[in-house]
Amino acid sequence: MRPLLAKLEAALKGVVWQAIFVDDDSPDGTAAVVKEIAAVDPRVMCLHRIGRRGLAGAVIEGAMASAAPFVAVIDGDMQHDETLLPQMLAALEEGRADIVVGSRYLGQAGSDASALGARREAGSRLANWLGKRVLRAEVTDPMSGFFAIRRELVEAVAPALATSGFKVLFDILASQKTPPRYLELPYEFRARTAGDSKLDEGVVIQYLGLLMAKLSRDLISPRFIMFALVGASGVVVHLAILRTLLQFGFSIAQTAAALGAMTSNYLINNAVTYRDRRKKGVGLLIGYFKFVVLCSVPLAANVAVATMVFERGPSWWVAGVAGAVVAAVWNYITTSRAVW
Repeated sequence: MRPLLAKLEAALKGVVWQAIFVDDDSPDGTAAVVKEIAAVDPRVMCLHRIGRRGLAGAVIEGAMASAAPFVAVIDGDMQHDETLLPQMLAALEEGRADIVVGSRYLGQAGSDASALGARREAGSRLANWLGKRVLRAEVTDPMSGFFAIRRELVEAVAPALATSGFKVLFDILASQKTPPRYLELPYEFRARTAGDSKLDEGVVIQYLGLLMAKLSRDLISPRFIMFALVGASGVVVHLAILRTLLQFGFSIAQTAAALGAMTSNYLINNAVTYRDRRKKGVGLLIGYFKFVVLCSVPLAANVAVATMVFERGPSWWVAGVAGAVVAAVWNYITTSRAVW
């Protein structure tokens, strides 16, 4: 934190600024260090969140906690170029743009994002390509985590923004009723000096859910889409177990398959769909028992419907799918409220 603040001090000479650090109760002592600095520097503030996780939510809460007309989002790992901040501020103050994006892929200076690593750079470029198709705008880096914006634009769409995930700029751009004026400035993406990347398969699935939600004009929430995708994987697990155990009788096989799918769905949902509320240790076990109990309520209907369909002649897999679909909506509504 101290190196970043020193760089902000040098870059923002003559500018009245405030730095709000949002910490999700991390075990590395970040909050304590920021509070120690804030005790002697009124420009520094710590927003210490308990029981809430996720970069998108942190950005939203940080912006909403500010009274400044303009807010900038910058990581604390030194990968973003803080010397670009005066240019961003000038563009906003002069009314040339509503959002100014630091782009890793604009012109010669921003054409190299190799500091991400080969795998992450390829993923970033693919994510940007998909994002531009949804936005229908020629933003070269809609996945950027480095941008400045008029605070009122964040406030206008805050209730519609997803608090989980990492692509908050894309969400802000896609949620505006009137397309905002944007300006992109190139910068050289630096190698990380501290911390670890949070990009993993769960983030990818969350992003796909966000894309689909925006394509539906927010009629379907990203979390429900992710829950449905996980449910689809549960159907595969369900059918695999059902096919394996058919020799013991359909009702027994269907019951075992339903329980196996529930277990799979719980573990994946905990890791992906509800990663901002994910349970660990004893909480993971307690959550599992709650999940099983709630999902067992429609289990009888699941088995009954599947057995009825099976006895009427369709193939075993049609019967299995029919039973699984019966419980889907109930499971989402109840477990989202009672488990996570």
